[in-house]
Amino acid sequence: MLKKISFLLLFISSTAWADDGYRLWLKFDLIKNPTQRATYAKFSQFIYTEQQDAISQTASKELQTSLQGLLGKRIPIAKNIQDKKGGILLKVSATDAKTQALADDGFAIYTQNNNIVVSSKNPSGALYGAFALLRRIQTGLDISKIDIADSPKVRLRMLNHWDNPLGTIERGYAGSSLWKWYELPEVIDQRYIDYARANASVGINAVVLNNVNASARFLTDEYLQKVKALAAVFRPYGIKVFLSLNFAAPKILGKTKNSDPLAPEIRTWWNNKTQEIYKLIPDFGGYLVKANSEGEPGPQDFGRTHADGANMLAEALKPHQGIVIWRAFVYAADPKGDRFKEAYKDFKPLDGTFADNVMVQVKNGPIDFQSREPFHPLFGAMPKTPLAMEFQLTQEYLGFSTNLVYEAPLFKECLDSDTYVQGKGSTVAKVVDGSLDKHTLTAIVGVANTGSDRNWTGHLMSQANWYAFGRLAWNHALSSEQIAEEWIKMTLTQHPQSVTVIQDVMLKSREIYVDFTTPLGLHHVMGQNIHFGPEPWLERSARPDWTAIYYHRADSLGLGFNRTATGSNALSLYSPEVQQLWGNPDTCPLPYLLWFHHVPWTKQLSTGKSLWDEFSSRYYKGVASVEWMQKQWKSVANQIDPAIFADVDGRLAAQHREALNWRDACVLYFQQYANQPIPAPYPKPTRSLAEMKKIVEIYQLR
Repeated sequence: MLKKISFLLLFISSTAWADDGYRLWLKFDLIKNPTQRATYAKFSQFIYTEQQDAISQTASKELQTSLQGLLGKRIPIAKNIQDKKGGILLKVSATDAKTQALADDGFAIYTQNNNIVVSSKNPSGALYGAFALLRRIQTGLDISKIDIADSPKVRLRMLNHWDNPLGTIERGYAGSSLWKWYELPEVIDQRYIDYARANASVGINAVVLNNVNASARFLTDEYLQKVKALAAVFRPYGIKVFLSLNFAAPKILGKTKNSDPLAPEIRTWWNNKTQEIYKLIPDFGGYLVKANSEGEPGPQDFGRTHADGANMLAEALKPHQGIVIWRAFVYAADPKGDRFKEAYKDFKPLDGTFADNVMVQVKNGPIDFQSREPFHPLFGAMPKTPLAMEFQLTQEYLGFSTNLVYEAPLFKECLDSDTYVQGKGSTVAKVVDGSLDKHTLTAIVGVANTGSDRNWTGHLMSQANWYAFGRLAWNHALSSEQIAEEWIKMTLTQHPQSVTVIQDVMLKSREIYVDFTTPLGLHHVMGQNIHFGPEPWLERSARPDWTAIYYHRADSLGLGFNRTATGSNALSLYSPEVQQLWGNPDTCPLPYLLWFHHVPWTKQLSTGKSLWDEFSSRYYKGVASVEWMQKQWKSVANQIDPAIFADVDGRLAAQHREALNWRDACVLYFQQYANQPIPAPYPKPTRSLAEMKKIVEIYQLR
């Protein structure tokens, strides 16, 4: 009786309260259509698994709880199946014919003897298969004759948290850190479990808990005990924990003379520290390292290479099957150079010198998570080294948590780009998944956008970026359209017309953001301190490559950074086919035009307009498109939870205000150089450039 009452309360609480976004896409509410509900119920009479490991048990419990919510009835977990029919069987078997061709973590789902079988080679695969089955039910797909098989294309599908010991998040826009360090390890917040569930539901299997600008404190026993507690929470969901480390930790914590990676005492220190970690956390994943970048310590401080530093740590991790992930985000402060080329210059010569348990983690583009970048030239340039892809979910350069920007098209644009290094079809995705160069150590990484806000991501629509990252990390061949449709149906509404409207808004949102901020390949003109709002007039900063003028190169003749042979020659870092594609300003795709060319203001583009007319028109079009987004969102009001609708509606209004600021600031600033009128039929901004500078100046106050 008590169980029935508890379930009833759970059911009522999930349906009667206003939706605050906490449940993400894991909404297992009662299916409204009785006929559809009855159809699914035919295959949900019981759940059975022979496996007693923690992950398999998690899979069966997730199925049980979720199906009870969807079907409105109790689903028993059977102790044996004998001749039972109409249930779900979780099967972990390497000999099942359906699993023979699967990779680790893969699964097959099929019908057999009027049961649905979820089969896998390992327990994690059973868990991912269970969530895949639930996803099909949530989105209304037929399961009566299901026969599918699916495997992840990369081994590590990882979130990087830029969280600090005191609870702040670098580039975090959804509250403070998820990890309540001062309460750990004694207090285990339910949020940690729900976070693990969300990750497992989309196949994410690794988490870096702390900021790449790392505090050495995370390697103390005080914090390792806390990390151990989190690892215990995540383990039943198939998630391994990693730590970012401070390369100078031996000197900071061990009081060594220095942190030279070739010094015997330093190698000994890291070996001992690593053994200490594995005694506490036997399945610890390994280390993520940001070194000799933006002031962080590293091996170059001692005349050593990045490979020297990475291999020292790899040696310590090797006996424990641990992995080093070494970030390639490095760039020297050279006012006459091109930051675009810096990582390539440092890492290309090191190809083939890294240990076999080292990966080099490369950002999707060569600068820093801009709203659009060409793919990083290191992809395809280091065939002997496994390269991990680093995307950014948190919207550092995409409007924080007040802008609706669906990032799947950005991820896909990079992954689908062709490097041509082994001929046509040598996509970035094939570099990352190891298929191009026959690597088995593979990873796709996302800088997390989660925080302590009740809805996890600040802007509820930003949940879709977490979801999309997981789905694409699992299978980069999925389309942005499919992922958006899944997320909408699981999170917002299943009303067909509303799904279509919201999907259309999501798919266009990234391009709209580019239009009102950095059209035609303009880049890095945002505010310098918090990277918010426009500041194209920025001339001075702590480093030349932190200014805006370093990148846009505006003058009376034109706009853009010449990266051809007559300029910085960064284009030469790509294959001849890519150079041909981007090297001619007459044929260069417009999205990359100002990335590679200094273009005259009067030059006629493929649109039929001059550069100035097209450039300024994009800003006006971007603002109008935000107004279109607002109108489209209002049209689905009756099909969206009122609390969610109001929150997103308000943020779209804020986005419109910010789009106007971007438009007026950039059009007025660059008009000084173009010396041309605002093209018809657009009105001249009512605010002056001086007024816009004052507004942006306030943004930068801390």
